[in-house]
Amino acid sequence: MEKVPMTVRGEQLLRTELERLLKLRPQISEAIAEARELGDLKENAEYHAAREEQGICEAQIRDIEYKLSVAQVIDVSKMDNSGKVIFGATVTLIDLESDEEKKYQIVGDDEANIKLGLISVSSPMARGLIGKMEGDEVVITTPGGQKDFEIDRVEYL
Repeated sequence: MEKVPMTVRGEQLLRTELERLLKLRPQISEAIAEARELGDLKENAEYHAAREEQGICEAQIRDIEYKLSVAQVIDVSKMDNSGKVIFGATVTLIDLESDEEKKYQIVGDDEANIKLGLISVSSPMARGLIGKMEGDEVVITTPGGQKDFEIDRVEYL
C-alpha cells in the first residue's frame, strides 16, 4: 500500500471530522428506529431519508479511515531544509511579470484548497517548486501559459 503525504494539520482535520461522524452514528440509528415505528416502510419517507443519511455517513467514515491508514504525516516544523522547497513548506513567490506576491503551502491532495493558498503536491505549481531553493527563479506551466516566479521566502510552519 503506497503512503500518501499529509500535513499534521490535514491529519487533525480528518480526525476531527471522523469523531464528528462517529458521534452522529447513534443519532442516525435512533432516527431509523423512530421511523420504523411509524408503520409501512415502503411509503415511509422519514425511514428512507434516515437510511440514506446512514449510508452517506458510513461511506464518509470508511473514506476517512482509509485516508488515515495510508497517510504519511509529515511535520515540516521539525525540519530544517535551509530554504529548500519541500512538501509542507509555505512558499512566497513573486510573479516576475506583475511583481505580485503570492503565498502557497504545498499539501496533500485531499487538503488542497487554492482559495486558502493550499496547493496539491501533485499540482503543476508544486511540482515546479519542489526541490528549488529560496532566491531561485522558476518557470511554471499553468493553464494560462508559462509564468515566471522568483521564490522569495520558504517557511516551515
